[in-house]
Amino acid sequence: MKQLFRFSIMLLAILLPALATAHDFEVDGICYKISGNEAAVTSKGDYYDMFFVGYSGSVVIPTTVTYNGTTYPVTSIDEMAFYYCTSLTSIDIPNSITKIGSFAFGNCPVLTSIVVESGNPRYDSRNNCKAIIETADNTLIAGCKNTIIPNSVTAIGEYAFEGCYGLANIVIPNSVTSIGNKAFYNCDGLTSINIPNSVTAIGKGVFENCDELASFVVESGNPRYDSRNNCKAIIETADNTLIVGCKNTIIPNSVTAIGDWAFSYCHGLTSINIPNSVTAIGKGAFESCIGLTSVDISNSVTAIGNYAFYNCGGLTSINIPNSVTSIGDWAFFWCTGLTSIVIPNSVTSIGNGVFKNCWTLTDVYCYIADLSGVSCGNEQFYKDFNSDYTGRTLHVLQGTADAYRADENWYPYFGQIVEDIFLGDVNRDLEVNIADINAVINIILGGNTSSAAADVNGDGEISIADINAVINIILNGTQN
Repeated sequence: MKQLFRFSIMLLAILLPALATAHDFEVDGICYKISGNEAAVTSKGDYYDMFFVGYSGSVVIPTTVTYNGTTYPVTSIDEMAFYYCTSLTSIDIPNSITKIGSFAFGNCPVLTSIVVESGNPRYDSRNNCKAIIETADNTLIAGCKNTIIPNSVTAIGEYAFEGCYGLANIVIPNSVTSIGNKAFYNCDGLTSINIPNSVTAIGKGVFENCDELASFVVESGNPRYDSRNNCKAIIETADNTLIVGCKNTIIPNSVTAIGDWAFSYCHGLTSINIPNSVTAIGKGAFESCIGLTSVDISNSVTAIGNYAFYNCGGLTSINIPNSVTSIGDWAFFWCTGLTSIVIPNSVTSIGNGVFKNCWTLTDVYCYIADLSGVSCGNEQFYKDFNSDYTGRTLHVLQGTADAYRADENWYPYFGQIVEDIFLGDVNRDLEVNIADINAVINIILGGNTSSAAADVNGDGEISIADINAVINIILNGTQN
């Protein structure tokens, strides 16, 4: 339930017009809204109290309802009608219902049974599956913690199990070919998922905010996805993009991209090694991974996407390798534990609000020598509630401070801009000497080839050429 409030506010913004007047009358504990000569089941409270007033226990929806002497057929269930009914245990749907709105049964954690009456022209609960299936296209649109997906179902719809905290396990039969966006969003009880080889379409955020998920396995022979090397993740085979990961994922070194939202809201993820095969980190890839304290980004990565590490409050530092050319909008927004950051000379694009609300960020080390080639978004270092930047220092290369002081994308956000970065000062002791040669050697031997300071000759690699560059600086202040 950690992220429920944020998601619920988003839904309210979308559905507010429909929820402004929740019902016209109530009969036997069920609320209705009249539309023409028909009645729709709706939520018990108005939009402002819908999370505090809800249905509970067993609810049996009638075929007709009489109010003020008029009998109305009950033909639909409104959007969010039973949303966040935390005490709802079962629901019986009559054969008169021909329309069920979005999110009708979302976040009903103790719901154990959903039954559609036999003879309904649009929906069914075949095989006692305890779910709602659209008969015509065999799509499961709403499930509960006791659902057993029939092997005639071909699709799991968007948000079908959203907020079903009690769902401990689920078998996806090999009749299923697609899983919709956020189908299992916020299913905290799930620990492992097997994807059959029939599934060829997986939406965005399907397993987002499933804290306990520790393993994904794609069945051998799937034509589109795989879980190579026992990686405990889902990979798109054709383009080697990891699209869904979990807290135990080990990214194979054949993966070339981390897809949009791949690890988003994976609260159990504490550390991740991004291998040197990866060139791009997608939009929101690690958004709200609040337990993430360590990230090792290889120097093959060229792009960090929008929201990539948004709200990763456990990160205290992160090394942006000197291969990165672009940092997307809000990439490190609300990384409240971040105390320092190094921006390498390779960066040519910094998005909007990249380091916004990084309250504890006090030191930024910037190796960019020529600002004229760098595009910056608005307020990349802005702090909302505290505009006192006296404690924040921008550390820049010798001879570049005046350029930073003249650039409105930089000077307003720092109490001081100081030239304390020397080319070749790999160990940052404010001197260039033999200790820096040793530092480069140790970086090469240790395999940490993403250190911006160690790429002394600026060729994007850390090698013996950088050792020679340091030697030349020591001897005569020049590089090869």
